Amino acid sequence: MSITGDDLDAEGPLSFVKERSGRRIEEARKREGITQRELAKSLGIGVRWLREIESGNPKVRLDDHLRCAFQLGISTGHILIPLMFASQKMAFPRQLAGDLREFERLCVEIIAKRQLEQLTAALTPKWRTPLAVSG
Repeated sequence: MSITGDDLDAEGPLSFVKERSGRRIEEARKREGITQRELAKSLGIGVRWLREIESGNPKVRLDDHLRCAFQLGISTGHILIPLMFASQKMAFPRQLAGDLREFERLCVEIIAKRQLEQLTAALTPKWRTPLAVSG
């Protein structure tokens, strides 16, 4: 199953991302033995708002999900990669819905490699070949 073009309507991909992100945040928080109160305090938000984030409430802003992910030290790939697919009007394969840390790293490497290639090409002098001297 994947996010299809139909899911791209209005909140489609955002709802999907927020729901999955909320679950991942809750799982990571529990795995680290952090209470909702402790995480909320470290983020400067209320416990009630953290509950909304963890429940995947579509009204919660994505930056709140990102802040939680950074605070917990988890990958943001589960947020950003499905949105990249949606912005390209491509179906996001739900089989990729697991830990996207490796996929995220590969994306960053590809982007860095491309940027380095472009920079190298821009900085490499274009030498002119001397005109052949006729004798």
